[in-house]
Amino acid sequence: QVHVVESGGGLVQPGGSLRLSCAASGSIFSINVMGWYRQAPGKQREEVASITSGGRPYYADSVKGRFTISRDNVKNTVYLQMNSLKPEDTATYYCAARKSTSPTYDYWGQGTQVTVSS
Repeated sequence: QVHVVESGGGLVQPGGSLRLSCAASGSIFSINVMGWYRQAPGKQREEVASITSGGRPYYADSVKGRFTISRDNVKNTVYLQMNSLKPEDTATYYCAARKSTSPTYDYWGQGTQVTVSS
């Protein structure tokens, strides 16, 4: 079993920055990919970014050039640095972990709210 806990959400003005953190614990040796998803009210959940254990990142087109995902394998923590935030980035952001043997994410956090508003 793996537990993931997000932190770092909050209220920020358009153009501002936030850094989200996701701490993983438990059977983390089984985890290959860590990812961030978001869901805004009335919209489908979408994948924002992910990173493999080897450090290979993926970004959704909507956040490329603005968000950066990174991973500290010693601290078992994944970060999402979000710059140049826009009101449309407002959503609940979820961290997820995927085992190397799974096609989909196996473990999910409770989510952290990000609100971009003036």
